[in-house]
Amino acid sequence: MTALVGGIEAGGTKFVVGIGTAEGGSRVTARIATTGPDETIAAALAFFREHDAALPVTAIGIAGFGPLDLDPRSPTYGHVLATPKPGWPGTDLRGRIAAGAGVPVGIETDVNAAALAEARAAGDLADLAYVTVGTGIGVGLVVAGRPVHGAGHPELGHVRPRRHPAHEGFAGICPYHGDCLEGLASGPAIKAAWGVALDALASDHPAHGAVADYLAQLCATLLLAVAPAKIVIGGGVMGDGHLLPVIRARTSALIADYLPQTGPDALETRIAAPACREPSGLIGAYLVAQGVR
Repeated sequence: MTALVGGIEAGGTKFVVGIGTAEGGSRVTARIATTGPDETIAAALAFFREHDAALPVTAIGIAGFGPLDLDPRSPTYGHVLATPKPGWPGTDLRGRIAAGAGVPVGIETDVNAAALAEARAAGDLADLAYVTVGTGIGVGLVVAGRPVHGAGHPELGHVRPRRHPAHEGFAGICPYHGDCLEGLASGPAIKAAWGVALDALASDHPAHGAVADYLAQLCATLLLAVAPAKIVIGGGVMGDGHLLPVIRARTSALIADYLPQTGPDALETRIAAPACREPSGLIGAYLVAQGVR
């Protein structure tokens, strides 16, 4: 029987904490509002202490919002870097959880952890991209079965797409780049441009086409640059999945038959909604914990 581990899906608006395994899912979970680091980390640690007698964990995995320092050789390993989330830049997220919980702690970006979980859910795919579209836009990549790291980690939510005509005059909201993908198509960007969330706009509102076009540009870039077997798109902006068919059709048009398996029929399964029964980031956090040495 696999030992129980802890998982923390550390998001910009909420932390989802749980105890379970990647294979069996969660035994217990809770949601914590993401406020300042002191209050939020203390609440996460209190959750594990509360359940320690009945459900002790052998390790904890963090799937955290970024950017993060993921180099174990770095003096700031496990720290949050230049995030726009107030109060969080420089926070030693991994170290503070490890010190408070007293068990080994692994850390990965939320989207890379989600990509690991979705690759497993898709039948242990070796190559997969996970895109989340919510408070921000993030991309996790698994290549040859491993999450992609380099000097840092993928930050494809901050590439600059071609502007959609419906966004003429809108500067974008990213505090670093203005009109990058996150600055144009994230949940807060949609509200800034059109006043309400995407699901509150009529189905024929141009916002739907604009967001789908930006995400299709991202999918085309991923297919050209990384060639993942599958692209999974999740997050609150995706809602009931009504954007997926538009994204697939636009992606196919952008690729224009240059690559194999990018026609409309192939993309029906190659660009998909999340398959995990629980939040992908939480299952990914369990996988990170189970891989801690």
